[in-house]
Amino acid sequence: MQKIHSEFAYQSRELGIQIEDTLGDPPDRKTYARVVKSLIDEFAKGSEIDDVNLLSFALLDYLSFNDAAGLLAQCEEYNQGDTARVLSMVSCADDDAARAVVTVSRANPQLVRRAILTAFLYKHPKRWSDEDHSLESLQKSEGDDDDEEEDQLAPGHDIENLFDSNGEKNA
Repeated sequence: MQKIHSEFAYQSRELGIQIEDTLGDPPDRKTYARVVKSLIDEFAKGSEIDDVNLLSFALLDYLSFNDAAGLLAQCEEYNQGDTARVLSMVSCADDDAARAVVTVSRANPQLVRRAILTAFLYKHPKRWSDEDHSLESLQKSEGDDDDEEEDQLAPGHDIENLFDSNGEKNA
């Protein structure tokens, strides 16, 4: 498993949620197809939609990922990368989707790079991992500390002078 940039992991998870929400329960494939077609048309026209997940969502079913190892290597950096290299590692059989990729890559090359990589990660979840920054993980890593015992008061502990340095002299 290869480590990827945390933003790619986040975007990939968000893409999954977006797909589930669009499909609905029970899944409505016709509505899903209409949404994807609308997005493809908007991106192909040159609409300035600057959203990684919307572009990933639109392209997901049309992209073929030809170099998985190369695409994974590109996922180490989110904000900068080689768009031309990423484009050389994918293909698109649908004319409208291909036109959307070309149009967006001219106007916003990093957006199309991020969207392609996000779609790739969504389609191949077993090839990558991200660092676990959850509260549970952080607590486990800090669980070996014995500092908590120092903060505990024993029964019968004299707490009279804890907050008042003058003690009984104030009375």
